[in-house]
Amino acid sequence: MACFLVSAAEAVAVTAATKAAEKKAQEAGTPYQAQERITFCKKLKWLSNMLWGGSALLAFEHLWHGEITPWFPFLTAMKDPSDAMEMLVEMGTVGVLMAALITAAWGCMVLVTNTMEKKALQSHTAVQ
Repeated sequence: MACFLVSAAEAVAVTAATKAAEKKAQEAGTPYQAQERITFCKKLKWLSNMLWGGSALLAFEHLWHGEITPWFPFLTAMKDPSDAMEMLVEMGTVGVLMAALITAAWGCMVLVTNTMEKKALQSHTAVQ
């Protein structure tokens, strides 16, 4: 019903954190694009993109099934209080689980990337 709102809320928070980290890196005099390694700002942007994409896809799916309407209250579950409770339970279970799985997948991506960067750096220094 509204499980996409959880990942959208996390996407808003991650996007704000990414913008703050980029601004801090620029103020420090090290542009985050100019480094050889993939910076944490760039990796946070990956998470942001994954969350925004997932929540947009879920919102479209809910729109397709008629659970979202273009008129108030926008979510069909908000018309009846008993449906609203079911919606909140779904957000607390399914929505949180999906957002956590996206974040876990991103964490795995970051670990793999860090490992690949370390191996590349070791082989580059061993050649010299």
